[in-house]
Amino acid sequence: MPIKFDLNKIKFATDEGTFNRAVKLYKDRKITQFKEGIGSYTAIVEGTKHYRVSIESRQFGLGYCNCYQGQKDYLCKHIIAVSIYAVQDGKPLSVKDKELNTTPTCSGRRGELLKTDLLNVKQAISSAIKYIKSYVGPSRTWFAYQNSLSEGCRRLSAIVSELPVSYQTADLVIDLLLRLDERLSSGGVDDSDGTVGNFISEVVLILSEYYKIDPDCIKAFEKLKNQETCFGWEEPLIEITSNRSS
Repeated sequence: MPIKFDLNKIKFATDEGTFNRAVKLYKDRKITQFKEGIGSYTAIVEGTKHYRVSIESRQFGLGYCNCYQGQKDYLCKHIIAVSIYAVQDGKPLSVKDKELNTTPTCSGRRGELLKTDLLNVKQAISSAIKYIKSYVGPSRTWFAYQNSLSEGCRRLSAIVSELPVSYQTADLVIDLLLRLDERLSSGGVDDSDGTVGNFISEVVLILSEYYKIDPDCIKAFEKLKNQETCFGWEEPLIEITSNRSS
Protein backbone atom coordinates (compact mmCIF):
# COMPACT_ATOMS: atom_id res chain seq x y z
CA MET A 1 0.00 0.00 0.00
CA PRO A 2 1.44 3.42 -0.96
CA ILE A 3 2.43 5.57 1.98
CA LYS A 4 -0.22 8.14 2.90
CA PHE A 5 2.00 10.84 4.42
CA ASP A 6 4.98 12.87 3.26
CA LEU A 7 8.11 14.45 4.71
CA ASN A 8 6.29 17.70 5.53
CA LYS A 9 3.79 15.78 7.64
CA ILE A 10 6.67 14.19 9.57
CA LYS A 11 8.42 17.55 10.05
CA PHE A 12 5.41 19.56 11.15
CA ALA A 13 4.00 16.86 13.44
CA THR A 14 7.29 16.38 15.32
CA ASP A 15 9.06 18.58 17.83
CA GLU A 16 12.41 19.99 16.71
CA GLY A 17 14.66 17.96 19.03
CA THR A 18 13.11 14.60 18.19
CA PHE A 19 13.07 15.38 14.47
CA ASN A 20 16.76 16.33 14.47
CA ARG A 21 17.70 13.15 16.33
CA ALA A 22 15.68 11.08 13.86
CA VAL A 23 17.38 12.83 10.93
CA LYS A 24 20.77 11.96 12.41
CA LEU A 25 19.80 8.29 12.67
CA TYR A 26 18.68 8.37 9.05
CA LYS A 27 21.78 10.23 7.83
CA ASP A 28 24.08 7.86 9.73
CA ARG A 29 22.40 4.88 8.04
CA LYS A 30 21.13 3.39 11.29
CA ILE A 31 17.96 2.04 9.66
CA THR A 32 18.56 -1.55 8.57
CA GLN A 33 16.51 -4.54 7.42
CA PHE A 34 13.80 -2.20 6.12
CA LYS A 35 10.87 -4.18 4.73
CA GLU A 36 7.49 -3.28 3.25
CA GLY A 37 4.51 -5.30 4.43
CA ILE A 38 0.78 -5.07 3.83
CA GLY A 39 -0.06 -1.57 4.95
CA SER A 40 3.03 -1.34 7.12
CA TYR A 41 6.82 -1.12 7.19
CA THR A 42 9.29 -2.73 9.55
CA ALA A 43 12.96 -2.10 10.26
CA ILE A 44 15.75 -2.43 12.78
CA VAL A 45 17.21 0.85 14.06
CA GLU A 46 20.72 0.59 15.42
CA GLY A 47 21.46 2.54 18.57
CA THR A 48 22.38 1.69 22.15
CA LYS A 49 20.52 -1.49 21.28
CA HIS A 50 18.92 -2.79 18.11
CA TYR A 51 15.36 -1.48 18.19
CA ARG A 52 12.55 -3.21 16.31
CA VAL A 53 10.24 -0.69 14.70
CA SER A 54 7.00 -1.01 12.77
CA ILE A 55 4.96 1.83 11.27
CA GLU A 56 1.65 1.97 9.44
CA SER A 57 1.54 3.44 5.96
CA ARG A 58 -1.93 4.99 6.32
CA GLN A 59 -1.13 7.54 9.02
CA PHE A 60 2.03 9.08 10.40
CA GLY A 61 2.66 8.31 14.06
CA LEU A 62 0.93 4.95 14.13
CA GLY A 63 3.54 2.36 14.95
CA TYR A 64 5.52 0.53 17.58
CA CYS A 65 9.09 0.55 18.86
CA ASN A 66 10.50 -1.56 21.66
CA CYS A 67 12.55 1.33 23.07
CA TYR A 68 11.59 2.84 26.43
CA GLN A 69 9.57 5.67 24.89
CA GLY A 70 7.96 3.49 22.27
CA GLN A 71 6.71 1.03 24.87
CA LYS A 72 4.98 3.94 26.61
CA ASP A 73 3.29 4.96 23.35
CA TYR A 74 5.44 8.06 22.84
CA LEU A 75 6.43 9.04 19.32
CA CYS A 76 10.13 8.19 19.52
CA LYS A 77 13.02 9.13 17.23
CA HIS A 78 13.21 5.53 15.96
CA ILE A 79 9.64 5.57 14.61
CA ILE A 80 10.27 8.96 13.00
CA ALA A 81 13.55 7.79 11.46
CA VAL A 82 11.85 4.77 9.90
CA SER A 83 9.02 7.02 8.68
CA ILE A 84 11.60 9.24 6.98
CA TYR A 85 13.16 6.16 5.38
CA ALA A 86 9.75 5.04 4.07
CA VAL A 87 9.01 8.46 2.58
CA GLN A 88 12.49 9.00 1.14
CA ASP A 89 13.00 5.41 0.03
CA GLY A 90 16.47 5.64 1.56
CA LYS A 91 17.48 8.63 -0.60
CA PRO A 92 19.52 11.46 1.01
CA LEU A 93 17.80 14.45 2.58
CA SER A 94 18.54 17.89 1.15
CA VAL A 95 19.44 20.84 3.37
CA LYS A 96 15.89 22.17 2.97
CA ASP A 97 14.44 18.76 3.85
CA LYS A 98 16.27 18.92 7.17
CA GLU A 99 15.14 22.46 7.99
CA LEU A 100 12.36 22.73 10.54
CA ASN A 101 10.72 26.10 11.17
CA THR A 102 9.38 25.88 14.71
CA THR A 103 8.98 29.65 15.00
CA PRO A 104 8.13 32.22 12.34
CA THR A 105 10.86 34.54 11.08
CA CYS A 106 11.03 37.55 8.79
CA SER A 107 12.52 36.80 5.37
CA GLY A 108 14.00 40.31 5.26
CA ARG A 109 13.49 40.69 1.53
CA ARG A 110 11.10 43.17 -0.06
CA GLY A 111 8.71 42.09 -2.76
CA GLU A 112 5.18 41.01 -3.66
CA LEU A 113 3.74 37.63 -4.51
CA LEU A 114 2.59 36.94 -8.04
CA LYS A 115 -1.13 36.25 -8.40
CA THR A 116 -0.67 32.48 -8.65
CA ASP A 117 1.78 32.44 -5.74
CA LEU A 118 -0.62 34.48 -3.62
CA LEU A 119 -3.40 32.00 -4.33
CA ASN A 120 -1.14 29.08 -3.40
CA VAL A 121 -0.13 30.77 -0.12
CA LYS A 122 -3.76 31.44 0.78
CA GLN A 123 -4.60 27.79 0.13
CA ALA A 124 -1.64 26.67 2.24
CA ILE A 125 -2.76 28.94 5.09
CA SER A 126 -6.29 27.52 4.94
CA SER A 127 -4.92 23.97 5.03
CA ALA A 128 -2.69 24.76 8.01
CA ILE A 129 -5.47 26.47 9.96
CA LYS A 130 -7.50 23.26 9.82
CA TYR A 131 -5.15 21.86 12.46
CA ILE A 132 -6.15 24.70 14.80
CA LYS A 133 -9.63 23.47 15.55
CA SER A 134 -12.10 23.38 18.42
CA TYR A 135 -11.63 20.86 21.19
CA VAL A 136 -14.62 18.68 21.99
CA GLY A 137 -12.96 15.41 22.96
CA PRO A 138 -12.46 13.70 26.33
CA SER A 139 -9.55 14.67 28.56
CA ARG A 140 -7.50 11.63 27.48
CA THR A 141 -7.20 13.04 23.94
CA TRP A 142 -6.08 16.50 25.08
CA PHE A 143 -2.37 15.88 24.38
CA ALA A 144 -3.12 14.67 20.86
CA TYR A 145 -5.19 17.82 20.39
CA GLN A 146 -2.31 20.01 21.55
CA ASN A 147 -0.06 18.25 19.05
CA SER A 148 -2.52 19.26 16.34
CA LEU A 149 -2.31 22.90 17.42
CA SER A 150 1.49 22.70 17.39
CA GLU A 151 1.48 21.17 13.92
CA GLY A 152 -0.79 23.91 12.61
CA CYS A 153 1.45 26.63 14.05
CA ARG A 154 4.59 24.98 12.64
CA ARG A 155 2.99 24.83 9.21
CA LEU A 156 2.00 28.49 9.46
CA SER A 157 5.50 29.39 10.68
CA ALA A 158 7.00 27.86 7.54
CA ILE A 159 4.60 29.82 5.35
CA VAL A 160 5.16 33.16 7.08
CA SER A 161 8.93 32.71 7.09
CA GLU A 162 9.01 32.43 3.29
CA LEU A 163 6.97 35.55 2.56
CA PRO A 164 8.57 38.63 1.01
CA VAL A 165 7.91 41.94 2.75
CA SER A 166 5.31 44.34 1.32
CA TYR A 167 1.94 45.88 2.05
CA GLN A 168 0.41 42.93 0.19
CA THR A 169 1.95 40.29 2.43
CA ALA A 170 1.48 42.35 5.61
CA ASP A 171 -2.23 42.50 4.79
CA LEU A 172 -2.24 38.73 4.20
CA VAL A 173 -0.53 38.04 7.54
CA ILE A 174 -2.88 40.32 9.48
CA ASP A 175 -5.86 38.51 7.94
CA LEU A 176 -4.28 35.27 9.16
CA LEU A 177 -3.93 36.65 12.70
CA LEU A 178 -7.54 37.81 12.71
CA ARG A 179 -8.68 34.34 11.62
CA LEU A 180 -6.70 32.78 14.44
CA ASP A 181 -8.05 35.34 16.89
CA GLU A 182 -11.60 34.45 15.91
CA ARG A 183 -10.87 30.79 16.57
CA LEU A 184 -9.45 31.61 19.99
CA SER A 185 -12.29 33.99 20.88
CA SER A 186 -15.31 32.06 19.67
CA GLY A 187 -14.16 29.00 17.78
CA GLY A 188 -13.74 26.63 20.72
CA VAL A 189 -9.94 26.37 20.46
CA ASP A 190 -8.40 25.26 23.78
CA ASP A 191 -5.11 27.17 23.81
CA SER A 192 -4.46 26.72 27.53
CA ASP A 193 -0.78 25.95 26.89
CA GLY A 194 -0.39 29.12 24.79
CA THR A 195 0.70 27.50 21.53
CA VAL A 196 -1.46 29.64 19.25
CA GLY A 197 -1.15 32.78 21.39
CA ASN A 198 2.65 32.56 21.31
CA PHE A 199 2.57 32.14 17.54
CA ILE A 200 0.42 35.26 17.19
CA SER A 201 2.78 37.28 19.41
CA GLU A 202 5.80 36.16 17.40
CA VAL A 203 4.13 37.15 14.13
CA VAL A 204 3.27 40.59 15.53
CA LEU A 205 7.00 41.11 16.12
CA ILE A 206 7.63 40.09 12.52
CA LEU A 207 5.07 42.65 11.31
CA SER A 208 6.96 45.30 13.26
CA GLU A 209 10.04 44.25 11.27
CA TYR A 210 7.97 44.52 8.08
CA TYR A 211 7.32 48.18 8.85
CA LYS A 212 11.04 48.88 9.28
CA ILE A 213 11.81 47.24 5.92
CA ASP A 214 8.84 48.70 4.02
CA PRO A 215 6.97 51.58 5.73
CA ASP A 216 4.02 51.07 3.36
CA CYS A 217 3.14 48.02 5.47
CA ILE A 218 1.62 50.42 7.99
CA LYS A 219 -1.43 50.69 5.73
CA ALA A 220 -2.22 47.05 6.52
CA PHE A 221 -2.20 47.81 10.24
CA GLU A 222 -5.12 50.22 9.86
CA LYS A 223 -7.67 47.40 9.81
CA LEU A 224 -6.71 46.56 13.40
CA LYS A 225 -8.13 49.84 14.71
CA ASN A 226 -11.27 49.31 16.83
CA GLN A 227 -10.70 45.55 16.79
CA GLU A 228 -11.36 43.71 20.06
CA THR A 229 -8.88 40.84 20.10
CA CYS A 230 -8.66 38.04 22.63
CA PHE A 231 -5.53 39.28 24.42
CA GLY A 232 -4.65 42.64 22.90
CA TRP A 233 -1.97 41.32 20.56
CA GLU A 234 -2.68 44.12 18.07
CA GLU A 235 -1.57 46.91 20.45
CA PRO A 236 2.09 47.15 19.28
CA LEU A 237 0.92 47.56 15.68
CA ILE A 238 -1.71 50.12 16.62
CA GLU A 239 1.02 52.01 18.49
CA ILE A 240 3.09 52.13 15.30
CA THR A 241 0.19 53.69 13.40
CA SER A 242 -0.45 56.18 16.22
CA ASN A 243 3.19 57.25 16.35
CA ARG A 244 3.27 57.64 12.59
CA SER A 245 0.15 59.84 12.66
CA SER A 246 1.56 62.08 15.35
